[in-house]
Amino acid sequence: MSVPAPPAPRRVPFPVVDEVARHCLREEEPETVHIEVHLPGTPNPARLTAAVTGALRRHPRVLMREAAGPWYRRRYEWELTHGPDVDVVTFPPPGPDALERARTRALTHAPPLTASPPVRLEVTRASEESGAVLLLTVNHTALDGPACLRVLATAAELYGGRDNSPAAAPHRAPPPHRAPPGGPPPGRRAPSPWVPPARVAPGTPAPRPGNGLLVADLPLPRRPAGAPYTVNDQLMAATALMIAHWNREHDARPRPLRITMPVDDRSRGADMPIGNGTRLVEVAFEPGELGDGGVPLLLHRTAVRTRALKALARPQLGHGAALLTAPLAPVAWRGAVTRGLRRAAAPWTSTTLLSNIGRVPYPLDFGDAGRAHAVWFSAPARMPRGLTVTTASTAGRLHLALRWSRTLLGAGDGARLRDLFEHYLDATQEATP
Repeated sequence: MSVPAPPAPRRVPFPVVDEVARHCLREEEPETVHIEVHLPGTPNPARLTAAVTGALRRHPRVLMREAAGPWYRRRYEWELTHGPDVDVVTFPPPGPDALERARTRALTHAPPLTASPPVRLEVTRASEESGAVLLLTVNHTALDGPACLRVLATAAELYGGRDNSPAAAPHRAPPPHRAPPGGPPPGRRAPSPWVPPARVAPGTPAPRPGNGLLVADLPLPRRPAGAPYTVNDQLMAATALMIAHWNREHDARPRPLRITMPVDDRSRGADMPIGNGTRLVEVAFEPGELGDGGVPLLLHRTAVRTRALKALARPQLGHGAALLTAPLAPVAWRGAVTRGLRRAAAPWTSTTLLSNIGRVPYPLDFGDAGRAHAVWFSAPARMPRGLTVTTASTAGRLHLALRWSRTLLGAGDGARLRDLFEHYLDATQEATP
């Protein structure tokens, strides 16, 4: 009696964001997202591995690999698999530099797209007695940080047996829609999209390519009751002021800044769509807005701009990307065109990217290993931007990650930028609504 062959894996065409990222991969600057979850205790290896495997099966869109195909195919496709091709969870030997080594691997070695799933989880410890850090490395061509955090929350629920549903967002009255104090200065106009924005001025580059990373644990910024701006607006203003100050220190000519801001409208429940689900908008600032004074006015203007941009309905990467990825020619040809256009558009790329995950909505309660007391994310920092700022809040603290291209900045430059960010974030707390 013949045994029926198992069903062939289902195939899903690459969405627009995935295809553009796939076209522009560069081995020297891997497109990875790094997530690290700090726990007070250490999870049991066998139970954690089982919980992660169970979470992957509950979110089957993670179990995928790039399907092979001829050069003349019209689409890249994800092949959805019935289980992992590789061991997702590993337990490196404990040691004082175990976390630092895992962070380095997260920046230099992307999980391959050819094996399912394109993520890996390393459980690191400084010693046998210390708590654990779950360090997740994600290939950003396939998935983003919020989607993988959702999978980790499911793994926590399966491991600890406790509900890890997202907490309801705190209720806040909508910010009042009032004009900034004093009104806009006469003749002030938004920066022209045809003028190349400022670049982050070069610091002291490292001798080798790749990304560098610095993380910081800061107080969560205060927001006065009734303020017409959000914590996200405070982070946006602090990022703009940080870069403007850095550029002045390095004698860069003043130019308008444009900061890319991911907007994520997905639910955070168990039915959250998994993949690359954010859309990108750009917040513009003129040089005159970013002097040493005027933080209250800058906050009001930032709030007006971010509110309008979040309400805007547009494709994830704009209409041009959707046209580029239309299956009208082989992917190899479209890839060459996409890379050429990206190089040509490099001077108009935004100055930096600020990705604010916001308050981590899940308890991330791993039972006997405890609840997460810190969660850091970092986003890729390839040139020409060369710098990304990522923030999340956990247990009443702000967790900041600065990630940079080593061809632009060095470790000392990252420390200086962190100090400037902290200074200007404090300045936003002193502003009055």
